[in-house]
Amino acid sequence: MCAPGCMEYVRSKLSRRGFFKAAGAVAATAAAASWAPREAEAQAFPRFSRVVDLTHTHSPEFPTFFGTPGVTLKRLKSLKPDGFNMYEWTVLEHSGTHMDAPIHFAEKGDGPDTLPVSQLVVPLAVIDVSRKAAGNPDYQVTPADLRTWERRHGRLPRDCCVAMNSGWARHLGSERFMGKDAQGGLHFPGFHPEATDWLMKERRVRGMAVDTLSLDYGASKDFKTHYAWLPSGRWGLECVASLDRVPPRGATLVLGAPKIRGATGGPTRVLALV
Repeated sequence: MCAPGCMEYVRSKLSRRGFFKAAGAVAATAAAASWAPREAEAQAFPRFSRVVDLTHTHSPEFPTFFGTPGVTLKRLKSLKPDGFNMYEWTVLEHSGTHMDAPIHFAEKGDGPDTLPVSQLVVPLAVIDVSRKAAGNPDYQVTPADLRTWERRHGRLPRDCCVAMNSGWARHLGSERFMGKDAQGGLHFPGFHPEATDWLMKERRVRGMAVDTLSLDYGASKDFKTHYAWLPSGRWGLECVASLDRVPPRGATLVLGAPKIRGATGGPTRVLALV
């Protein structure tokens, strides 16, 4: 947003059409000069034929652990009479499709603003446990599930993100997504601490993702997976969408993590290049 009075000055010098035409020409010239990749750089990026959005649309109705809205919007400006639209957001860091940065469960560690960008574009491995979870909302991904995946698809890629597809994304909007029982307990799948330990000790994995509210299964009282995984310098993604639309292996995960100083995570745009 420019300083007060600047738009009036610009409008006095240029018509609206001329202004945007000129701005577009300048932007295109600058882009061509500054961003044309060298051949070696272009070859470093993976080839892909489609992009899958793994992000749920956030809203005040999106379920949260604490039962409070994860995001609210307050209108500050309107096109009429202010000339533009603008809202003020109030956001709960860990709501919607979001990142858990290492600092979320540790005294020291990276936040989303200090994670190296090389860790935000990684291979994606999808572990499908949807059939098991359909009959058991308390299902946890086990080391056996991970070894079964490797027998079918090869060793987990170096520095990848391992994602649990429990089929839970389809329950968003229904009571089953949280699975709250009469006593207030939650029931949804997650990663078993033994699987978490196996990934940390036996493989080089950068991130963990789930299509549920938590890396730990809903009934967890000790959050062992969180307390082991995040303080080790690794990140997590929760409430991921559409994992059934990407292959078990071969996709590249791209994270639009929030770059906010001091944050412990935040709503994140998650894309898969397939």
